[in-house]
Amino acid sequence: MDNTKNNQYYLSRILKDINFLIKHTKDLEEVQFNQDEVLLDSIFFRLIQISENIKKLTDKIKTDNPQIPWISISGFRNRVVHEYGEVDLSIVYYIVKKDIYDLKILFNSLKK
Repeated sequence: MDNTKNNQYYLSRILKDINFLIKHTKDLEEVQFNQDEVLLDSIFFRLIQISENIKKLTDKIKTDNPQIPWISISGFRNRVVHEYGEVDLSIVYYIVKKDIYDLKILFNSLKK
């Protein structure tokens, strides 16, 4: 079994987290979203993991793919980690209902 941690490895991890978010939020209304503390923690964890794995991608893949909002993803991670109780849940809801689908398309295009 190959345990090489390269761009493809990290892209697979990112897509795994994106797919988890889509699966567990696709039929979720915002009221339910705001009330499910366990799901919220899980969503925050997955969003943080996506950002952490993005940090491990090479600079070349980031430079070659300016269509991906690398800085925005990292910036959101920093807000979640450092201002957890202050994060606007409506923004997080928008991310998992809209942006995450766009990210899936973008990251799928990087898989070879």
